[in-house]
Parts: sequence; C-alpha cells; structure tokens
Amino acid sequence: MLLQERYRLLKLISKGGFCKTFLAVDEGQSPPVYCIVQELSLPNETPQLFEQKAKQLKELGKHPQIPALLAYFQNNQYFYLVQEFIEGNNLAQVIENKGAFNETQIWQLLKELLPVLKYISDRNIIHRDIKPVNIIYRNADKNVVLVDFGVAKLVIGLEELTDENSIGSPEYAAPEQAKGKAIFASDLYSLGVTCIYLLTQIPPFDLFNVANNCWVWREYVSKKISDRLAQILDKLIQNPVNQRFQSADEVMEAMGIEFKIKNTKLKIQNNPWQCLHTFTGHSNSLGSVNALSISPDGNILASVSDDKIIRLWNLNTKKLLASFSAHSQAVTSVAFSPNGEILATASDDKTIKLWHVDTLAEIFTLCGHSHVVKSVAFSPNDEILASGSWDKKIKLWDVNTGAEICTLTGHKLQVSSIAFSPDGQLLASASFDRTIHLWQLREIQNRPCYALLGILSGHTRAVLTVAFSPDGKILATGSDDNTIKLWDVNTGQLISTLSSHSWSVMAVAFTADGQTLISASWDKTVKLWRVNTAEEIVTLSGHVDSVTTVAVSQVAQLIASGSKDKTIKLWQSVEQQES
Repeated sequence: MLLQERYRLLKLISKGGFCKTFLAVDEGQSPPVYCIVQELSLPNETPQLFEQKAKQLKELGKHPQIPALLAYFQNNQYFYLVQEFIEGNNLAQVIENKGAFNETQIWQLLKELLPVLKYISDRNIIHRDIKPVNIIYRNADKNVVLVDFGVAKLVIGLEELTDENSIGSPEYAAPEQAKGKAIFASDLYSLGVTCIYLLTQIPPFDLFNVANNCWVWREYVSKKISDRLAQILDKLIQNPVNQRFQSADEVMEAMGIEFKIKNTKLKIQNNPWQCLHTFTGHSNSLGSVNALSISPDGNILASVSDDKIIRLWNLNTKKLLASFSAHSQAVTSVAFSPNGEILATASDDKTIKLWHVDTLAEIFTLCGHSHVVKSVAFSPNDEILASGSWDKKIKLWDVNTGAEICTLTGHKLQVSSIAFSPDGQLLASASFDRTIHLWQLREIQNRPCYALLGILSGHTRAVLTVAFSPDGKILATGSDDNTIKLWDVNTGQLISTLSSHSWSVMAVAFTADGQTLISASWDKTVKLWRVNTAEEIVTLSGHVDSVTTVAVSQVAQLIASGSKDKTIKLWQSVEQQES
C-alpha cells in the first residue's frame, strides 16, 4: 500500500483498538529510508484536534528521546502519523533475551525516562500507552527512546481530560484511564507497572490480587531490591490517584535526582535567561495576575489582579511601593503613559481610571462602555487613551479632559486587545471574531480619531493580544488557536506563523531593538522568538499555572511575567546580570 505517493507500508507491527502501526519506507527520499506509519481511527478525533496534536508532536520530536514526526495527513476516514524509525530493541525484547531487570537497571531506566515524561506533560501531552514495547534502547547510543504517540492526548482544556473511551493497553493502563479519564499521573502509573513487570518478568494481571484489590509484585521479585526502590514503585502504582505521585518532578525528587535533558538534538541547549526574582504579593488575591506594565524609566512595575487591587513594585529594590484601588470588580489592564506621569487601569466594572503616578490620586473615571473593559493603551504623544471592551467597541479618550473623543465600531465580537503604532498613526485592535482591525489616524470634526484602514484575517480562533514592533513595520498577534502571527503593517501580508505554544497565547511584546518577540501562554511558559527568522530562542518555565501577561523593560532588558499562579516573575539574561 502506498500513501501520499511516497510512504510504502511494508508490514504491520502492532494493532490496537484505534491504532495500527506499520513499518514503512519513504520512497520520497533518495535513497529510500525506513519510517513508522501509524493509522489512527480515534473516536471523537476531528481534523482540527488531529492538526493540533500533530503540531505538538512535531515539537516533541525535537527531544532526543522522542522520535521525530516527519509528516501527518488524513486519507479517507483515517488519520496518519509518519515518524522516525528508531533502530534498537524494545524492553519486551530485552527482557525476553536477557531476563528480568535488577535494581540498578530499574534506577537507570527511571533516571532516563522520567525527564522525558516531564517534558511531554509540561507540553500538555498524555502518552496513554507507556509499556515495555514502546520503550526502546536505541542501537546508536543505547539511550532510552519513548515511542508510539499514536493515542497520545493533547490536553487543550479541562474538558479534554475526559474521554468516553478506554484507550491504551489494559495491563498497563491506570484505573482512571481505563474509565476514559486519563490524567498526567496516568502515565506515571503505566511506568510503574512497566518497572514491576521488568523486575518479575510476569504479566501485570498476574501481579495484582483482585480478591484483596492490591499489588503483590514483591512476592515475585527474584533479585533482592532496596526498600527505597520498592516504596517508590508502590507509590507509582497506587490505584487511588491522590495516593500516587502527581508529577515526574515528584518522583525525581523522591529519587534525589535533578531534571536534566541529555540534549543532543534540541534547538535550545542552554537557557541564557534566568528568573531574577518572584513577587508573591498577589498570593492572597482572589485570582490571577491579569496585566503588567513597566514605567518608561524602568523603575516601577504595575500589576493588576482579580482582587481589584493595583500594585506598584520597585524594580530596583524588589519591594512593594503601594497598593490601591477604587474599582468595584477585577482589574483587567494597566498602562503607563509614555511620559510616565499617568497610570491607566481598566476593569470588569466597565470603567477606566486615570491615576497620578507620584501621588496615586485618581484623576478621572471614564465611563461609556456597556460591558467589561479588557485593554487600555496610550498614544505616543500622551494625549489619547484607547480602550477596548467586550461591548465590541473601541473608545478614544482625551487624557487631559477625560472626555470621550470618538467610538470605533466594526468588530463582530468582543475586543480583547488594542495597541498604538510607535508613531501614533495606526491603532490595532484584536477581537474574538478572529480578526485584527487596523485603524488610521484621521481628523474628524476637527478632532483626532481613527478610521478603518484594513482587516487582517488568518487566525482560526479568537485573537487575544496584539503588539507593534518598535519601528512600526511588524504587527504581532497571539490567538486562542495557540499561534502567533507576524504581519507586514504596510502590506497587510502575513510574514510568518509561530506555533510552538501548546495552549492559548495570551500576550506578546517586542524588545526595544525589535529583534526579539516575547510571548506568554496558558501552557505555563514564556517564549522568546527571533523576529527575522521566526525561530524560537528559548522557553522560560517556572510558573505553575497559565501565564496571562508579559511586560518588557526597554531600559534594563528585563522581562516580567504574570500568571494565574498569583506570582510575577522577573527574567533577565545572564549576560545582562553579569554586566
């Protein structure tokens, strides 16, 4: 059988309920090379979900212990994944040839495989089929490789943790996975069962006492093992989820090892950025840190939260300067004026407030929106404030008088984000209607306002954030479709799509030189991108919940990120710290 006029299926390697795996040869290469083709008929799998999962598997394949994803496509009613062929012996073959593992071999296996499980879970993937045949000792370097991501699950939202069907191998699947409710800890359970099989060489079903509802694997271990290893394995295979290890980090901590990737083929080998400080003053707040802004002189960080409070932090001393509020609901956006004298805040209470930065006195309360206000931005000349609301409107306000200048309409759904170009001639607005509107400065009735210049379309879900490059030539947009798009402002043409995030992109910002783009995502990470090549430079990990906002200090080359975990992290390059 020939697929896509290049992938010739040679033989069936394995067959499960929803997946067939074939050894194949790619005749499109010269000379032809072996590859693995998986034919999937997963229930509830839509082309959109398959596309999302495949893109994430392509990113996973950059890890040296995960096969590269070479291609993916749909043919008739089936979905296909084409993966790198790993030459070596799987653990089922190893144990058949050499007998049961000893304690040293199990420790080594855990040390090599746990960082891989951390890597995939950090990217919201549940493997769902960890077992001896899917773990291979590669001939080339004897490293452990985790294969067969055909039934892997991409967790897009909380609803994705539930699946009506039992997927995976029954002997190795966790109880909750057997009920169609796989979670990240389900992979750890399967790893534990794999280990006890390797120690005993007895099928897992025979190692479980159904009458007493407990594992009896210790009775079948022929080679003595330590209590420490036995206790770790026992905790891995606990039936109640709350009694089990919840993450690979927890297992590695119990083992006394640190997470290190044996990096031979990842793009990012060393992280040149480090977390300089973590602000925890929002720890008692009711919800996430929603927005951040750094003063033009780089000395003050403003943060706002669901707790209705505005906080100002001294970036030099890392101390809280002030906290204040007059909003009656969650504060959703914050911005310093370009001269640093005024702070603007927007709220779910449908208002915008202007504050004197020096005295913290309230200047104006701007009312006029009929729904929550989600974004505010100052024009470069300090004279205009723009606000975007879920009432589908953008309003322009006179900063000096507090008067409404004009209202811009045209979006069909909520306006989520707005930004002025550096010269103030353009205003960009992002919306849940999947479009970005560009507005150009016009004089209307002797007052400055903006008229619709054009509409950018290309995102497949809500557009959540927008930012101009410092030279005004590029517009960056982030979306609920997990991508960032870069647009040529002059032509309106799409330059490139950045698709490494595994969840919604909530915020984007450029560095002062315009060479780097920073993005924040619900996947708990901040990413840095090289603008001219669209390459990912580095991923900043440390937040334990969704990252909702980023701000960049153009003075100190400092990045601030805010999260639903109620913390703010400051990141700085190692070179900048040393200087």
